[in-house]
Amino acid sequence: MVESLVGLNVKDHEMYQKYRKGMTPILAKMGGGFRYDFIVEKTLRGEADHEINRLFIIYFPNAEIRDKFFSNEDYKEVRTKYFDPAVLNTTKLAEYEL
Repeated sequence: MVESLVGLNVKDHEMYQKYRKGMTPILAKMGGGFRYDFIVEKTLRGEADHEINRLFIIYFPNAEIRDKFFSNEDYKEVRTKYFDPAVLNTTKLAEYEL
């Protein structure tokens, strides 16, 4: 199992929710999902040069499936339509294998 801890700077939360709604079935079909999902009100300390207001852990059965998910044409269509206009920055905080 491969997990990533990711921080986002979301500027349009409604559009981001549409992204999540569109991508979650694709993610589940590939055996992935979310362990935790937080909306962050205030960051007390951080190394990123931008705000992080959303934090989550996403998992995949392995790195190969993770890579197939992010290169999947259906996923890329949902990402372009909803994620790209909704999110200002993405910061991968950690990635690890279980």
